[in-house]
Amino acid sequence: MPKPEIDYFFTPQSPWAYLGHARFMAIARRHAASVRIKPVNFGPVFAASGGLPLGQRAPQRQAYRLAELDRFRRFLNVPLNLHPRHFPVASDLAACLLIAIVEKHDDDTAMQVQTSIGAAVWSEEKDIADGKTLAEIARQHGLDGEALVHAAQEPGALTRYEALTAEAIARGVFGAPTYIFDDELFWGQDRLDMLDLALAEKLKAT
Repeated sequence: MPKPEIDYFFTPQSPWAYLGHARFMAIARRHAASVRIKPVNFGPVFAASGGLPLGQRAPQRQAYRLAELDRFRRFLNVPLNLHPRHFPVASDLAACLLIAIVEKHDDDTAMQVQTSIGAAVWSEEKDIADGKTLAEIARQHGLDGEALVHAAQEPGALTRYEALTAEAIARGVFGAPTYIFDDELFWGQDRLDMLDLALAEKLKAT
């Protein structure tokens, strides 16, 4: 029986991806599912889907976002600074680093590195726009950080990043994180229970 496959669309600096990342990995392991990690640029995604960058959202929506982050960090017992020093932060280099890791290693390794990238923003007050920070994170996972940061700046990584962004738009992605299983979208870390159920039902049916 083929392994279930989940496409994981997100942006590395997303607090919601950070809050759900460990649970998502556990769900995938429990169902022996393969994860295809797909970091994308949500600027074009928002433009195509009617979304707004955080700074352009209405004050009440921004306030509610903070309330939800506070609720979920306490509910999940995940360390999260509501106002991290380096946020908003440009995440293109971090996204391309993950793409380079997939190319040179595999998706599972990239998923592990993203665990540290999310923590760097939301609990460790690190700047993931800084190549030195990213190289150190990669080294913590036994990788050649400098070589990977260099690869992340090569045209091939950027081309792949743009292609993943176009794929996200074509498949109806509008927010991060989005998990796609069997062509069904699950938007947000608060839909992980629904993804878990869908995987269980699929496995039961087969």
